Amino acid sequence: MKFLGIDTGGTFTDFVLYEDGRLRVHKVLSTPHAPEQAILQGIVDLGLDPDGLQVVHGSTVATNAVLEGKGVRTLYIGNRGLGDLLTIGRQARRALYDLQPPPEDPPVPPERCLETGGRLAADGAVVEPLTDWDLAELRQAVEHLEPEAVAINLLYSYLDERFEKAIEAVLPAGLFVSRSSKVLPVAGEYERGVATWLNAWVGPLVEGYLTRLSRSLSGARVAVMQSSGEAIDARLAAGQAVRLLLSGPAGGL
Repeated sequence: MKFLGIDTGGTFTDFVLYEDGRLRVHKVLSTPHAPEQAILQGIVDLGLDPDGLQVVHGSTVATNAVLEGKGVRTLYIGNRGLGDLLTIGRQARRALYDLQPPPEDPPVPPERCLETGGRLAADGAVVEPLTDWDLAELRQAVEHLEPEAVAINLLYSYLDERFEKAIEAVLPAGLFVSRSSKVLPVAGEYERGVATWLNAWVGPLVEGYLTRLSRSLSGARVAVMQSSGEAIDARLAAGQAVRLLLSGPAGGL
């Protein structure tokens, strides 16, 4: 069995191969425009056949996209009256006792924040239903704004995901959809919303990259490091970009 560890950075892509009790190391220049190309080049340099190869990969695709502010055009969908949830945030701010703090740039521009029904109470009871009219209005707005990704974060969706699923079902085909009830099904609408939005914002970039990599290494078993230090199958990781924000640093440890 051959095990190959790969760490992709902005300048170099590093390889550590474990085979028959021996270690080999290799380094190539990274290809930021298409990171998988550097990986494929390194595998060729090492004389490896992808068939049967066990790959564990630490990636900085999501990390760099967030640090450089290069996510995709993303819409945020929340309940009525809560479209500015991510902008308001929590009490924490840089100057806690400044009574007139300068406003921060909103993570999502107001024109890309949509509001709808489908509101639950803390016990899961329906406070406001999600109507066919709501769904039709959402679809029309999404088609008009032409996003690449959509983040859906409804109150208490971790108790009942049916409203978020109903919204996802009417969205135009081909969009990357991030549901809070799937990404982070826990209490705390702000934290859940941020995670869901980040997952949508960088999701298409990570999904495209990992899809290309998996296809190029179709005979190999490819796993990706998560921020937690655990590995996840690349096919599953493609839809969970937010779990890879610290993939590269976690792999380095």
